[in-house]
Amino acid sequence: MGGWLFRHRTIIPLPLALLLLLPAGRPALAGLALIAAGEALRLWAVRHIGTISRTRQDRLGPLVDTGPFALARNPLYIGNIMLWVGFALVAARPWLVALVLVLLAFEYHAIVRWEEQLLVNRLGERYRAYAARVPRWIPTLASLAGLGRADPEPRTHSWPEVLFSERGTLVAIAAGCLLLWLKARG
Repeated sequence: MGGWLFRHRTIIPLPLALLLLLPAGRPALAGLALIAAGEALRLWAVRHIGTISRTRQDRLGPLVDTGPFALARNPLYIGNIMLWVGFALVAARPWLVALVLVLLAFEYHAIVRWEEQLLVNRLGERYRAYAARVPRWIPTLASLAGLGRADPEPRTHSWPEVLFSERGTLVAIAAGCLLLWLKARG
């Protein structure tokens, strides 16, 4: 199931986007800060992992353990959760925050378990050591300390590459913000 969810991970939460457009109360502008923080995390992660993050196949790139990948093993998924929660807050849908968290927790848990099995099969002890050192979801004090010990000159991708790779997410964020702004104007 994780492999199927991985291949369809972009479209699965789209029905949530329709719920964002239903009439609601006063928007929570703190959601905009969460959207910005979620995308900043994604940009930082893509700067380290590169365009391999956009694949829909079980093709794997190298083990990346620098930048946000030194703090948590899944910064792109964490960024996605922040984006969706931010949009639910801007749309003044507090009940949707809970729905987003449940849906994405189920989806990403299955995907991550599948991805981790691929990584163990491919990288063996190297990945097991990384997984033992870096938490799956929530950074710890130990992983924060590890960020300082990480490679001082990690291989990063250029900002034009990063922005090109993130173009779909950036367009979706802009479109979502525009639609919510138009909805708020009435």
